[in-house]
Amino acid sequence: MKINLETRPIAEVEADALVMVGFEGGPAAGATDQVKELYDSGEFAGKSSDISVLHRPAGLKAARLVLAGGGKREKFNPAELRKLAGAVLRTLKNKKIRTITFALDDGSRSDQFASAAVEGAILGDFESDRYKTDPKKSEKRVDSFAVLGASQAALERGRILAEAQNFTRGLANDPPNLLTPMRLAERARELASEFVLGCEILDQDRMRQLGMGALLGVAQGSAEPPALIVLRYQPPSAPASKDHLGLIGKGVTFDTGGISIKPAQDMDQMRFDMAGGAAVLGAMRAIAQLKPSIPVTGIIPTVENMPGSRAQRPGDIVTSLSGKTVEVLNTDAEGRLILIDALTYAARLGCTHLVDAATLTGAVVVALGHHYSGAFSNNQPFLDKLLAAAQAEGEKMWQFPLDEDYKKALESEFADLHNIGGRPGGAITAAMFIKDFVNDLPWVHLDIAGTAWLEDGKPYMVKGATGICVRTFAELAKNW
Repeated sequence: MKINLETRPIAEVEADALVMVGFEGGPAAGATDQVKELYDSGEFAGKSSDISVLHRPAGLKAARLVLAGGGKREKFNPAELRKLAGAVLRTLKNKKIRTITFALDDGSRSDQFASAAVEGAILGDFESDRYKTDPKKSEKRVDSFAVLGASQAALERGRILAEAQNFTRGLANDPPNLLTPMRLAERARELASEFVLGCEILDQDRMRQLGMGALLGVAQGSAEPPALIVLRYQPPSAPASKDHLGLIGKGVTFDTGGISIKPAQDMDQMRFDMAGGAAVLGAMRAIAQLKPSIPVTGIIPTVENMPGSRAQRPGDIVTSLSGKTVEVLNTDAEGRLILIDALTYAARLGCTHLVDAATLTGAVVVALGHHYSGAFSNNQPFLDKLLAAAQAEGEKMWQFPLDEDYKKALESEFADLHNIGGRPGGAITAAMFIKDFVNDLPWVHLDIAGTAWLEDGKPYMVKGATGICVRTFAELAKNW
């Protein structure tokens, strides 16, 4: 789908569909009689995601005028526009409309709104049918999406972010027989080559030499070898500060739970247990094009957690890269084990600020459902900076406490600590476990177990992986 800038007056726009946003409370000043009739009849009320179509609209060259509901005008923001643009595109695509122009009104003519419109359209255009063989699936497509009342730079930013997010969604949707740890490493190499990033892949032997016992312990039950993916972005000019952002993403390409095996129901969804790693790859793809002024290193520890004959057992004690020992009480708490070695390695590479994203706990889903990601940190100013980036990008995140009182649940009689803290406060004790390995570096942990996967499709987005965190990470780096 091509993304275009439309500069002609509304009356001169030629498209299969011209989209305008209407709000609750009645038509805008200067609305045509046809639009007023839609409001008067109750066919269109301006409520969020209402969509009405006028054929052969008077005074316009466009074949259709589409009124899209924006809800209450005072609550309309880029996040709402993003959803609305996705819903409009999915609706019109199903009607086999090929060219769409989205007209921003005077209250929405800013780069933020324009970028959001493009993001919504590209995200809405994404389908999870990559492996379907039906030849008719290509008939429903939009050839071009144009925005009227925007700048070219805003459209380009929206395209970069949305394509990166869709890249992440495609990775997290891929079946585990086709996306193994080594295949994920290959995809990282391909991405680095295309977008001019530094790339290093640490194999099993190298990780063993370094002493990554926590990561390797998780991997030992699988016939698929693990990898540690490292991508590096360097700004075009010398950075103004010594800050170096590290993005770390959990990359478990399939999680059976290991010996502490999961229930069979919904285990197929454990393909997306590498959504954090996929988000880091997508963010690095966007960062390479947006060119922020801070160096960024993306690190993805990728493994398969299987109950093979050599699998890690409950009760095993492993030595992490940091030198600390961990008693493994539950092999299904594997994400935190691979993250601690990756975080230690990020610090060794010179990262001064660390953010990790992981589908880590079911406890965060119990606490927040599927609308907010859980956020944990040892540094409030750094967390505030990340939360501001998330809010700007419409990705909802909620701060949890991280008091030392929670650490008692991780005390072990036989090792420095064990890898679970029991059911109470499970998302918090998981974060406390990770915190023990970042020392004093500013660090944020994002538990995205409830937000990385959409179980039921929305009007603006298809079922499957969501690509959460990509836009937040890119915004964090860009506005450092």
